[in-house]
Amino acid sequence: MLTVNMADVINVLKLIAPYLIALGVVLVAAIAVVIIAGRREKATRFMMRRQSLLALLLAIVAIANLICFGPMSNMITLATGNGEISDKTIDEARALSEDVAGEGIVLLENKGILPLSQKKLNVFGWSSTNPYYGGTGSGGFSADFETTSLLDGLHQAGFETNQELSDFYTAYRTDRPEIGLFGQDWTLPEPALSTYPEQMLENAKNYSDTAVIVFARSGGEGADLPKDMTAEGLTYNQNSTEYNDFSEGQHILQLSKTERDLFDTVCGSYENVIVVYTGANTFEMSFVDEYPSIKGLIWCQGLGQGGFPALGDILSGEKNPSGKTSDTFVRHIDKSPWFNNFGDYAFDNVDEFTLDSGDMYLGVSKPHFVNYVEGIYVGYRFYETAAVEGLINYDEEVQYPFGYGLSYTTFEQKMGDLTAENGTISVSVTVTNTGSVAGKSAVELYDTPPYTNGGIEKAAVNLVAFEKTDLLQPGNSQTLTLSFTEESLASYDDKNAKSYVLEAGDYVISLRADAHTVIDEKTYTVDSTVVFDESNKRSSDSVAATNHFDSALGTATYLSRADHFANYEEATAAPASYSMSDEAKAEYVCNLNYNPTAYNNDSDVMPVTGADNGLKLEDLRGASYDDERWEQLLDQLKVSEMVSLVGLGGYQTLEVPSVQKARTTDCDGPASITNNFTGKYSIGMPSSVTLACTFNKKLGYEYGHIMGKMCDEMDASGWYAPAINTHRAALGGREFEYVSEDGLLSGTMIAQEVIAAKEFGVYSYIKHFAMNDQETNRWNMVSIWAPEQAIREIYLKPFEIAVKEGGAQAVMSSYSYIGPHWSGANDSLLNKVLRDEWGFRGMVITDYFLGANFMDADAAIRNGNDLMLVAYEMGDNTVNDQTSATGIKALRTAAKNIMYTVVNSRAYEPENLHTGLYSWQIAFIVVDIILAALLIFLELKAIRKFKELKKA
Repeated sequence: MLTVNMADVINVLKLIAPYLIALGVVLVAAIAVVIIAGRREKATRFMMRRQSLLALLLAIVAIANLICFGPMSNMITLATGNGEISDKTIDEARALSEDVAGEGIVLLENKGILPLSQKKLNVFGWSSTNPYYGGTGSGGFSADFETTSLLDGLHQAGFETNQELSDFYTAYRTDRPEIGLFGQDWTLPEPALSTYPEQMLENAKNYSDTAVIVFARSGGEGADLPKDMTAEGLTYNQNSTEYNDFSEGQHILQLSKTERDLFDTVCGSYENVIVVYTGANTFEMSFVDEYPSIKGLIWCQGLGQGGFPALGDILSGEKNPSGKTSDTFVRHIDKSPWFNNFGDYAFDNVDEFTLDSGDMYLGVSKPHFVNYVEGIYVGYRFYETAAVEGLINYDEEVQYPFGYGLSYTTFEQKMGDLTAENGTISVSVTVTNTGSVAGKSAVELYDTPPYTNGGIEKAAVNLVAFEKTDLLQPGNSQTLTLSFTEESLASYDDKNAKSYVLEAGDYVISLRADAHTVIDEKTYTVDSTVVFDESNKRSSDSVAATNHFDSALGTATYLSRADHFANYEEATAAPASYSMSDEAKAEYVCNLNYNPTAYNNDSDVMPVTGADNGLKLEDLRGASYDDERWEQLLDQLKVSEMVSLVGLGGYQTLEVPSVQKARTTDCDGPASITNNFTGKYSIGMPSSVTLACTFNKKLGYEYGHIMGKMCDEMDASGWYAPAINTHRAALGGREFEYVSEDGLLSGTMIAQEVIAAKEFGVYSYIKHFAMNDQETNRWNMVSIWAPEQAIREIYLKPFEIAVKEGGAQAVMSSYSYIGPHWSGANDSLLNKVLRDEWGFRGMVITDYFLGANFMDADAAIRNGNDLMLVAYEMGDNTVNDQTSATGIKALRTAAKNIMYTVVNSRAYEPENLHTGLYSWQIAFIVVDIILAALLIFLELKAIRKFKELKKA
């Protein structure tokens, strides 16, 4: 997503340029008449000058009307919208932020120091005065709302902090370097150790014997975190002239030298040190083992504008931490299987698909690529399987497993028997608080499927269900029932069966403290292999799944478990070839070679348009998607109406007069509802990663509930969120906005958000569909090459859950190509999988419509994408083919999908429905009438004066 930016301003100026030129011509003509009039006799001179002035005024009024009721109409309507968050809702959001942060903060280490009895703390690290609250871009926050700082959170919990230290950091720098869409400053501000006054350090020792070190990493839309902090062109200002913070090859998720110097000094001076990391991206935490004085380590993933009081409560013991890691913390990020295939890779043989856009931001549009060489072995699925196969020493590679987190109490979890009924497998787990303080416990259930060497790829460990207890007092127990379907144990066989397959054998269902630590396990046996093909589709599918992404396989070597990952070195190496294959070129589509008429079907029958059937869109509220009245309603649409409805979908859906469709407003922001036109925002909530780490579905629902309520108060029917792409790589720039490395955790939490927001009539655009798992080259035609098994089991899975379980009504497609086809014009993705297989009924919108070399409205609507995310006419967002039967049918289908979604939203609740003129239009008309009267009065006065001068 993009917000309004300079590129928008330039494009809008280009749009209204003809009107401004016309006004300029009238102005020049008026001046010429004034000059010529100087040679005429007095009465004529007066009349010529007066008429030229009145003509100029008339032209100004007329052109202003043409601009405002023409190309600027949408943006003026958006900018004059109503709605803002009430104080009551802000208070509710703050309270929920503390609840989410309280259960999402993860205690990674506790060597007997927490909770703290010491109430006076030395808080070290520049980030203590400027921590990480959340990401940038569409995930950014507004300064209009009070932000509770980290130090404020500690103070509210009753801690006193060393003000001398805080003043020192504030004096060093007050703002965090900007990581934005159009430029990134990766500087990590931290005073060099040599600048610390010795007396201040001595005073700190006298102030308290306990130290807290805070450090942070920030991410944002538009750029991934640097793999090499010394790379050419990277903006980074060193903290000292005496040394460099990073050496060649070091990435940003390691301590800088300045940070390391601070750790050396603090850990050498204090026996009790607590480290607080604020950042959504997992970090290399091996340094903890190097400092015996580090007794506590806490992960705060982005707590929003109201979440930091929870950190204070956790340190004090008022809250008992219960968060679990949503991602795996590895010791060596650069040894991860994705590391050599993440980032910037340009094809070297694609001149025919390359275009110099002339745009200041887009520049040269040239196809790029990324090979998802690890296949299904993403995150913990790789590390757990690699350990089983003997490829790695687990403890040397993994520091904190997926699903890991400590508590101030202890729990006993007992697994009951497995039961199977009607295709659903259930197991009861009794959780008992065996410690001395109240707390909550996440319950995690995994499966280990039978694996045949060289057969279908399978991870050794897969999350299949999770729940979370209520707050349990010491000695109290709670029994939870965890359920999952037998068919969810199936693996996708993209080579032979080309469908989901549940192979015969023993499936070990294990209760684990985390992805690695087994508590207990039971065996579920499948007697015979089940193939979920067209004659036996999965119960959750409308149409049986089969291969639709063969063209995305590419030429890379993909990681296989066969023979104990025998191809690991070959598969995970950097790309061996940068050339697009001839087969891929034959299928590759971009704006340079797209011709809509080549895709027309001569057998298509031209639909009826402009009929007078007497229907209004509101007549179909609550009607089935297949209700026969839809065809009658669609017959009433004019081609011009459909073209505008489809092409101008930025932050809105347009009104359609022929069916009295109301305009709706859509707002941005996964953690803060943002209206880029009115400048109204909601308070910034904790990041999706924080929410994921709660492992609490109820909090997921409550999060969606408050976001839906804030949308409702801001008069927004659509929400450009939640975002659920996969945490494929720790260096992903948008990890804060996405959820987890695990599709079940991501999809389940997001489904709850979608369900809750829908209760306010808000349709959530789950995004970015699909494979938008890095920011690098996202605008530059980046083709993702991956096996279909990985595409389905890893990258589509969270979306599938959000659609099937959450009932998502809207989807935002991505900038990414899946193989040779842009996701926003990908029939396999948007029609065959999303609509046909999953049964989705609703609308699909593009990501921000850039006018780039791959975004074309005609290609989009012919392949299942209904709406272009831009608020003004800028070329390729207008459907080119407005005459063929095929083109009109595609317009008609897109219009139906949009209207079906909108009519079942809050926009069509009686108190919200608006189909008439807007206040600005009424005001404009009133002003026009007054100006018309004034011009008539001035004209009559001029005529009277002219006659008087003539008589004289």
